[in-house]
Amino acid sequence: MKLVLLSGSNVGTKTRTVIDHLAEAVASYDPTIELSVIDLAEADIVFADGRNFTEYTGDTGRVARELMDAEAIIIGTPIFQASIPAALKNIFDLLPTSAFLDKVVGVIATAGSSKHYLIPAQHLLPILTYMKAQVVQPYVFVGESDLHRGEIVSHDVLQRLDRLVEDTVVLTRTFASIREERDAAYGF
Repeated sequence: MKLVLLSGSNVGTKTRTVIDHLAEAVASYDPTIELSVIDLAEADIVFADGRNFTEYTGDTGRVARELMDAEAIIIGTPIFQASIPAALKNIFDLLPTSAFLDKVVGVIATAGSSKHYLIPAQHLLPILTYMKAQVVQPYVFVGESDLHRGEIVSHDVLQRLDRLVEDTVVLTRTFASIREERDAAYGF
């Protein structure tokens, strides 16, 4: 199974802190999972201009291909101005509308205020469902008080992150099994 963890911002460290924890949790849960971490702060991504994702080169092409090749993705996003960052929206704009068909996608959000708790449901989930993702429920919200000096200090958040990893893996394997059975029924 190919699982991509996407840190969806080109600034800040809180989302990356959570993504790093998820990487450790995935490795603990099942070391056979082919894991890739994409941090938009470490990539030189161009603005989407309507080309097919296969026509982009450099970091842009690499990131687009990794997301398209993944069976599962967990997207981490900070909340800026009560929405997702432009860097993350640009990633979605680079991909075709059916980019997440047959993919399981989990979501985590980091924010400075609990007032932003519903932003992933209002801004990110509609994009993911439009792009045909099987979205893992519930998403994990990480508030300012859940982090301290680059560490996750909330046991509740840690448990929810571990559960997100488990749910993502189980759903991905379940959907793959169902598709294999359906395809085998055709006999070719």
